[in-house]
Amino acid sequence: MSPPDGSADQARPDPEGRPAQHRGSADALHTEQPKQPVQKHRTEEHARHEQPERPRTSRRRVFPLPFGSVRVATTLGAVAVVAVALLAACAGLLGVIHQGLVNSAERTALARADAVARVSGSGRLVDRLAVPDGEDSLLQVVADDGRILAASENLAGRAPVASFEPAAGHSSAARSLDLALRPDPHPHPYRLVAVRAKTANGSGATVYAGTSLETARYTQRLIVTSMIPGIPLLLLLVAAVTWRSTGRALRPVEAIRAEVAEITERDLGRRVPVPASRDEVARLSQTMNATLDRLEESMDRQRRFVADASHELRNPIAALRAHVEVAIAHPQLLHGPELLDDVIRVQQLADDLLLLARLDAGQSPERTNLDLCDLVRTTTARRPRGRVPVTVDASGPAPVYGNRGQLARVLDNLLDNAQRHARTTITVTVTDGARGVVLDVLDDGPGVPEKDRERVFTRFTRLDASRSRDAGGTGLGLAIARDIAANHGGRLAAAAGPGGHFTLRLPHAATTGTSPGAAGA
Repeated sequence: MSPPDGSADQARPDPEGRPAQHRGSADALHTEQPKQPVQKHRTEEHARHEQPERPRTSRRRVFPLPFGSVRVATTLGAVAVVAVALLAACAGLLGVIHQGLVNSAERTALARADAVARVSGSGRLVDRLAVPDGEDSLLQVVADDGRILAASENLAGRAPVASFEPAAGHSSAARSLDLALRPDPHPHPYRLVAVRAKTANGSGATVYAGTSLETARYTQRLIVTSMIPGIPLLLLLVAAVTWRSTGRALRPVEAIRAEVAEITERDLGRRVPVPASRDEVARLSQTMNATLDRLEESMDRQRRFVADASHELRNPIAALRAHVEVAIAHPQLLHGPELLDDVIRVQQLADDLLLLARLDAGQSPERTNLDLCDLVRTTTARRPRGRVPVTVDASGPAPVYGNRGQLARVLDNLLDNAQRHARTTITVTVTDGARGVVLDVLDDGPGVPEKDRERVFTRFTRLDASRSRDAGGTGLGLAIARDIAANHGGRLAAAAGPGGHFTLRLPHAATTGTSPGAAGA
């Protein structure tokens, strides 16, 4: 197959599956002219269906940052976390120290109460119980009938200091009480321990021994007064360090933002700076540059597409203008078939451009399960007899999931291309393999050079620049065929010869994962 292009010159079905229209007769053109209202209605309906749908994107709820700044939010968050941690640490430290001092006072009081209980049991109990000099503590022995059997100097003449006793099965009990002892009339905290004892006559009594908790309270006040002034200073230090480190971390992000803000559609060659660090910001920069590469490539492709489309439309429109000018000046010289050919060419190019726009927008018509073998037989049978006969080898079922009109358009374009370059034979085969359904279109032409097997699918590509446009088509047929194949989850490629060889691979209907009645997007 000689250098192929991608345009079909024969009448073919509409890509949406509507019946084909004959384009080769002036009588047919004049026959449809009186039906203007119907055509207007169809045009409006066609326009409504052809409007590109906006892609649906999933939206996740986004909560706004406080003050609209990541830096401020990060700093406030760090300060809040450190403040909570410090307060929890201070509370835990105070609790541990307080409990330790209380336990120490309780052990001291318990030791003294045990000593007094032993003395009481031996019958050597005296009225005034001695306490260590310089230590704020107390001792009292209370009989079961409420009499004071003995007491320290600071409890002389006082009623029982407490009424609690050890529970059954326990040797002692402890309470924290505020007591006012002589000579100080103000109450002070004490850790009081009660121990059961026996008197000389065998009656029961309770020994109360207490140790002051002023040391525990003083230690707590000292810790609080020492730490509270340091907490704000520590929080200020945390805020300053977080503010500075966050600013340094976000500096590349701000550079990316500033660079992207300067990029316009006329200057897509600019790229964002990539920091030397191999962190998330560096990967963000690389992803952003890759996105800009794809965007620039897409814009360049669109510009080339518009330029090529304008160039392709220029010649047929100029020919139409010449025909009209001749018809105005010399009506007798008007040649209807030539004028109709130019109109058909412009119409065909406009249809191809519209189909490409819809494919680029990701639209697809309704799809169903169909037999590719049946489609090949039906399509080849309805085509006009071409210059080279077509042999079809499609016997078995080959189920695929797709749109019948678009897949027929792919086959039409491949056969038009083969008719243009084949010498004597064109063969179409369909095979149902393990990895999908394969359609092959072969001819005995010169074939496609290996270096051009991808370029032939570029839009408006004609490998033979010396050919006339009438012979070579518009250069869109193969591009449309590949886009339709990709839209169906398949792939169209130019294979090695001998001769021209194009292969279309489509997934099985059972592997598409879509119900037969589902509509396209």
